[in-house]
Amino acid sequence: MANKEEDIFFEENLIINPQIIEVKSLTADFFLPRNRMAHKGDFGHCLFIAGSYGKAGACVLASESALRVGCGLLSVHIPKKLYGVLQVSVPEAMILLDKNEEYFTSFDDFSSYSAVAIGPGLGTRQETKEALKSFLLKRIQDKSLQNIPLVLDADALNILSQTEDFKSLLTKNIILTPHPKEFERLFGKKTFKDRLSFLSDFCPERGITVVLKGGVTAVVDDKGKICYNVKGNPGMATAGSGDVLTGMLLGILSQGYSCSEAAKLGVFLHALSGDEAKAELGEHSLLARDIIRNIPKAINICGVELRTLEKSNFNQKLLNRNGKGRNNTRNRPRN
Repeated sequence: MANKEEDIFFEENLIINPQIIEVKSLTADFFLPRNRMAHKGDFGHCLFIAGSYGKAGACVLASESALRVGCGLLSVHIPKKLYGVLQVSVPEAMILLDKNEEYFTSFDDFSSYSAVAIGPGLGTRQETKEALKSFLLKRIQDKSLQNIPLVLDADALNILSQTEDFKSLLTKNIILTPHPKEFERLFGKKTFKDRLSFLSDFCPERGITVVLKGGVTAVVDDKGKICYNVKGNPGMATAGSGDVLTGMLLGILSQGYSCSEAAKLGVFLHALSGDEAKAELGEHSLLARDIIRNIPKAINICGVELRTLEKSNFNQKLLNRNGKGRNNTRNRPRN
């Protein structure tokens, strides 16, 4: 439920009967206990391309977040100088080294991964710009690669905004995660309502999902459907918070969820994790790492609530489950 501040926000932006993301509207099977015989291959293999010299932290935060939401395997492509930092900070991750010492310049084959995310800490050097464009062109040229969901965030969005005709590079199964300034660089200055009006046409046209971040975050899916997250708090307006969200989206996508499902799950769990961190620490001292630390608690809270909802089919799913992984009806991602 929205509170008074959110009600005023919707009223000021002429948004009538907004669809609010709530636990009962989330994909329930994400919260099912795992099958006793499941293995890590059932939960996907993520690829994360991020980081540049001096910006290893973004890579660390997003990598741990992807693991915390349950991806089975994580490979992180980084410049050579970040190797020691990542290997020690996230020992669960497998490290792939770029040929360059300090920034991203190339990645040849991503066909074996379940989901990919690019952007946090990446930098905007010319070679990095060319590498990102080459990556996106490969998705266009080989349509089978478009079945691998992709999250573009942070410097990936900044590079797009500096790329002529970047819209043609956006194909299906992509999530963009701009904050207001990144949105402005991409699509021009618009009011919140005009942004939503634009995205409700643009997202179906390109087959993408956009997470428009803010105090109230809007998720616009590939059908143009808009929903709003009203959880979260101002303490989350802190360095690295967006990197945590990107990692969460990547980890959820790797488990076979659609971009629309993953966006709603990721945004809601990210906000709820932030609220749990606030309850412990207050707003002023909250760090991105505190959000990560509360991801398990947020997932458990949602699972408990789904069990108690009278109209939820969660308990029936639990009784009927007979396959590996969280959801026997979902096509499992590639290992």
